[in-house]
Amino acid sequence: MSVLDGPRQEKRRIQISGEAVWATMSEDGMLILEDGSSVSADEVTHLPPCVATKIICPHLTYTSRGIESRNKPQPTPYPTYFMKPVTALNGHRGAIVKPEDCQYLNYEGEFAAIIGKETKNITPEEAWDHIAGFAPALDMGLHDFRDTDSGSMLRVKGGDGMCPLGPGLVTGIDPREQTLRTYRNGQLVQEANIGEELVWGPDYMIADLARHITLMPGDVVLTGTPCHSRSLEVGDFIEVEITQLGRLSMTVVSGSAPRA
Repeated sequence: MSVLDGPRQEKRRIQISGEAVWATMSEDGMLILEDGSSVSADEVTHLPPCVATKIICPHLTYTSRGIESRNKPQPTPYPTYFMKPVTALNGHRGAIVKPEDCQYLNYEGEFAAIIGKETKNITPEEAWDHIAGFAPALDMGLHDFRDTDSGSMLRVKGGDGMCPLGPGLVTGIDPREQTLRTYRNGQLVQEANIGEELVWGPDYMIADLARHITLMPGDVVLTGTPCHSRSLEVGDFIEVEITQLGRLSMTVVSGSAPRA
């Protein structure tokens, strides 16, 4: 069954009594646990909606971002990628740490696809059957390191908690019919129609990646960001909303991290 097939369903991974459990989101905002009991989504700790072995991110994939960055709607003939460690994952309503010596903590609102089964050597058409679901995401970056760590992007993009994901895992929707919006302290700062602006869809990127590496259940494939990525300050409230996926909400807090 394809991830595109309806009806829409959302599952969230939450923490109950110190344990990670899955729950199904109901229309009235309650989470239904496997034993039939329910709990309010506002009263639980949200975990990232997957257990990943890797997080893969593309560079320039939106036409507006390509124009902003390189004055070309499609600056490269094919997607290029980098990776984040799984410790970068962060849950809905969590905290993003801005180190005290960091000047540029940049947000990038994104649409994420989570892999549902072992994936290798498939076509883009087959990719939909290999996706467990979709979620809003943030690709956060410490851009102070952008010039000194431009190769791997590890210090720029790979810090703990630098990949917020959630609130849930959604199936039964078509990514090409979604609009992505990012809000900083309630103000709209990014907006894009995914079907119109995304040069390579998640189906293409997953098939492209699976030519080279095996994708495992729970792996996260981000799909890039539109224009207007900017830096955040301590105390900022950053949110990513995707039409049928819901809204991911995070807060920026101060923290210490030694500079190498």
